[in-house]
Amino acid sequence: MFALLYPGQGAQSPGFLHRLPPHAAVAATLDEASNVLALDVGQLDTAEALRSSIAVQIALVVAGVAVQRRLAAAGIEAHAHAGLSVGAYAAAVGSGALSFADALRMVRMRAELMERAYPSGYGLSAIEGLTEAQVEALIEPLANSPNTQVYIANVNAPRQIVVAGSVTALDAFNERATTAGAHRAKRLMVTVPSHCELLREASDALAAYAAGVAFRSPASVYIGNRRARALYRPADIRDDLATNMRYTVRWFDALTALVERGATLLVEAPPGQVLTDIAREAYPEITALAAASFEGDRWVAVVERRLTGRHTPPT
Repeated sequence: MFALLYPGQGAQSPGFLHRLPPHAAVAATLDEASNVLALDVGQLDTAEALRSSIAVQIALVVAGVAVQRRLAAAGIEAHAHAGLSVGAYAAAVGSGALSFADALRMVRMRAELMERAYPSGYGLSAIEGLTEAQVEALIEPLANSPNTQVYIANVNAPRQIVVAGSVTALDAFNERATTAGAHRAKRLMVTVPSHCELLREASDALAAYAAGVAFRSPASVYIGNRRARALYRPADIRDDLATNMRYTVRWFDALTALVERGATLLVEAPPGQVLTDIAREAYPEITALAAASFEGDRWVAVVERRLTGRHTPPT
């Protein structure tokens, strides 16, 4: 089974949309996004633009859908789709559960709600080397103090936990985690406290908007963020997307669900390879590739060769 993985906020880097494969399907995807949103999507990946969660989240979804369509143009369709955080929107489009236009509109509203709720002073930190239980134990004594409280936002791997909170609280927690034995405790390139109760009101507002958005049963497997299992009903996928900003992302469980369903090839959409590295470490018997690590379109031929055993030049 072949699965596409779509990264979330924090994976972005300046110019990443301009490093997408030079193909008509990719160009058409960028043009469609620009028309839907009435802006030049090609300007969203500048260093200045990427300071905004709105630009970052839209650009990540565009990149994910562009890569999925590039594969489709080569006659390659993924059997399953899973995205981390905002990457779940690209996964929903790839699985056929949501139109690209509706995904773009939802993502723009999602990011606007998040930025409006916390325009500055908040973010995420990655804690490596501690388990979820160890991080929870460090968080518990801080729970009654709003100035120091943090929340578990992502469980990306057994010993890679992301926490959310204010900048002050995160800086203090990073020191606390390092003292407790973390190999690394570092702030991420995210300016909002994603995936925690601080975004409850923003999540409720997005859910109200999503009630009017058309969802369909997916044509291929869609793995949800919140419960890390395959979702089939349109209402369940709508709820997963609309509320994932409020709840912990159980990415490692989602990855495990893909492997347990028989995934043997995982391909990560640009711009990074964090999800690829996690998969390689946890499941070395599975082939995991990051499209961004290949020059131009070479990764498409590699995927086809892995799936068919034959070498076909890129088209």
